[in-house]
Amino acid sequence: MGWKQIKLVLGRTDEYPSGSSEHGYDIIAPLTIDGHLDEEAWRAERKRARVHRFWAGEDDEVGTLIRTRHRTWAISYKAGEDDDEPFFKLETHIFNQGEYLTITETNGEALPFLVANVRPLEP
Repeated sequence: MGWKQIKLVLGRTDEYPSGSSEHGYDIIAPLTIDGHLDEEAWRAERKRARVHRFWAGEDDEVGTLIRTRHRTWAISYKAGEDDDEPFFKLETHIFNQGEYLTITETNGEALPFLVANVRPLEP
């Protein structure tokens, strides 16, 4: 399926009962035809897999998509594990519009995110 631009927005939480499009992630990553992360394509060009975190009231952050030493997927903003934001069982989830997945923020809070959009990466 190739490299995609994926937009995740905050799902329903106590603070945001309707979710929030002002809190989320823009991810550039390779996907398989069924919407799973394509680890083989990621390994071939892992520096290309970028993540832009946008959060209302906070500075934007840019990181990379990584595989941790525990073989889980995470977002990393700098060297070391202190700032990593792991995905919950991402290897079993798919990036299809309307699906949900969970990311654990650096403060330890696990938050739901809605896959708002998946589109081909512009050259």
